[in-house]
Amino acid sequence: MLKSDSPYPKAAPGGIGVPTLVSNGRDGLNFVNLYGRAIPFGDSFENFFVAGDFAYQWNEDIDMRAWGGRIQVGYTFAEYSWAPTIAYSYQTFSGDDPSTSRLERFDPLYYEGSPSSWSTGSKSSMVFINSNVNAHQLSLRVTPTERDTLTLRYAYISANELRSPIQFGQGTHLEIINGVPNPVAGVSAKHLSDDIFLEYNRVLNPNTYLTAGFSVSFPGPGSDSVVNSNAPVWTGGFVNVVVNF
Repeated sequence: MLKSDSPYPKAAPGGIGVPTLVSNGRDGLNFVNLYGRAIPFGDSFENFFVAGDFAYQWNEDIDMRAWGGRIQVGYTFAEYSWAPTIAYSYQTFSGDDPSTSRLERFDPLYYEGSPSSWSTGSKSSMVFINSNVNAHQLSLRVTPTERDTLTLRYAYISANELRSPIQFGQGTHLEIINGVPNPVAGVSAKHLSDDIFLEYNRVLNPNTYLTAGFSVSFPGPGSDSVVNSNAPVWTGGFVNVVVNF
């Protein structure tokens, strides 16, 4: 049986003040998840696809109601060289509304970290977990050979609720409200970052895969509001090899 004693952060009333922690908040969590993928136009437009996810969470012990979801549309131009695939997705995860006593913050549990699945951006996903956040994402994938794939992704990332924890409350900072400095959590502007990620995949043999990538995230006004200045640009790269036995 899986168990967790993870605490849940909750926004202060009205968003002014430090967040509180609901001890052992995950205990008693319930959820439902729906997923579907279809080729809506059949053989006449077989390279066009749509997909959708929806998750709903509740916990009667702590008066929690939260939701998250994603919709994707894409098309593969199979008749062209490198078979380019263009896709758009929008994903969103509820945040705790500071104006209510109920907890609305989505618990992301564990999610696979690739931007092609549930990760919100690339570098940005290290800062903004899938809670109180949403993203518009565009991707272009090409396959120069049967073994090689290149994918370029762009994500526009923003917050759902202002002055509400986006991660675990680490963003708590001082804001001047009516001339008085007050501690607040989360951000005071919704735009968090613009994220660009270039990824290369190579099948070395049937059991070995090489992946390399470079990403850069440009902080938006929401991120700047946490540090009360222009936040630095985040960059990063990686190379890994996966061997299946």
